[in-house]
Amino acid sequence: MSVADVDIELHLLIDAIYLKYHYDFRRYASASLNRRLTAAMVRFSCETFSELQSKVLHDPAMFPALLDFLTVPVSEMFRDPNYFRSLRETVVPVLRTYPSLKIWVAGCSTGEEVYSLAILLREEGLLKRSLIYATDINPETLRKAELGLYPIERMQAFTENHRLAGGKSSLSEYYTAAYGSAAFARTLRKNVVFSDHSLATDSVFAEVQLVSCRNVLIYFDRSLQDRALGLMKDALCRRGFLGLGSKESLLFSEHRGAFRDFVPSERWYQRC
Repeated sequence: MSVADVDIELHLLIDAIYLKYHYDFRRYASASLNRRLTAAMVRFSCETFSELQSKVLHDPAMFPALLDFLTVPVSEMFRDPNYFRSLRETVVPVLRTYPSLKIWVAGCSTGEEVYSLAILLREEGLLKRSLIYATDINPETLRKAELGLYPIERMQAFTENHRLAGGKSSLSEYYTAAYGSAAFARTLRKNVVFSDHSLATDSVFAEVQLVSCRNVLIYFDRSLQDRALGLMKDALCRRGFLGLGSKESLLFSEHRGAFRDFVPSERWYQRC
């Protein structure tokens, strides 16, 4: 099969997913989609994208499994510790000036960043007056995020990240270890709302003081990046903060003029 034919099959598969399940991956980066769906073909014993499309269309149980390939549920607590250190040292002093805080974690995956933010806010005395919206398009990853349950072997790396991020206590104070897992305290998610939301198709749902959307935009094409950044811009109050991933930037976005650099080395921006 020619490269052109493969490309056509890929686009037909993505269109079929949109028409059947209303999940819109049509403006995700083609190279990334190709790589992930090729891995899905191997997993589901398909020779072509067309064969994978047929299975997805005719077997409803297939789509939730395929969604795990499409949404890349990979994260860790206090990932890129300097990002969280700069949040603690430069952004939090401004957040303290608000009587209440609303924070949006867009593309929260399995919740590691949500718990990282909740712990940081607790250590800074802000969690009780904060509401965190944790959103993702994958219902299964949202379920895992709400459970707050992670393999105990990941705690060593998480603990080191927390320390490097300026943690003011031991990470072990926030979870209970049992049966090979670490269960994070329910009090951390008391102020968290987990909800389905698509940056590709949904609208702004609240005004917030901070948006953290990390390692999500890298999977979008330029037009979808601009759509997503437009949502974040519209959600943020004046002088609110936007945090992006280490490989993401506002540099070429049509919304660049709506933000000023705040801590550019750690991808923190402030709404003008």
